[in-house]
Amino acid sequence: MDARILNEKLELIQWLSSIEDKSIIKKLIEFRKRETKDWWDEISDAEKASIEKGLKQADNNELEPHSKARKLYEEWL
Repeated sequence: MDARILNEKLELIQWLSSIEDKSIIKKLIEFRKRETKDWWDEISDAEKASIEKGLKQADNNELEPHSKARKLYEEWL
């Protein structure tokens, strides 16, 4: 990691540890929530359905061997 960025992060940590104003802390928490996105919320419904289908198949022990998957997708690997 860039040393300059690391120094800036350390300065932010020091600054955060010194904040006593509750309103600033609340604003920072809200900012973090807005900036932190869950990948699940960003994918399509079709992708979610596919993942859920795969998880259900795994729960039901309906898995295919790795060798079969490699053969099926070998042109893209």
